[in-house]
Amino acid sequence: MKIYTAVVEKCPDTNLYVGYIPGFSGAHSQGKTLDELHNNLKEVIQMLMEDGEPSLETEFVGIQNITVGA
Repeated sequence: MKIYTAVVEKCPDTNLYVGYIPGFSGAHSQGKTLDELHNNLKEVIQMLMEDGEPSLETEFVGIQNITVGA
């Protein structure tokens, strides 16, 4: 079993949740709900892994808050 970290955003134009796995080429999807996005990402990852374990281009490290201005 492998655990991947997804970056999730909400598109203001479509109101859909959009997610991708950093460094995993082709591992991205969208959904109307977070649960739907989760299931869609899982399905995409499973399909991509049919060709074998990918070698990730980057590694997710974390997030940072940046304060700008006064």
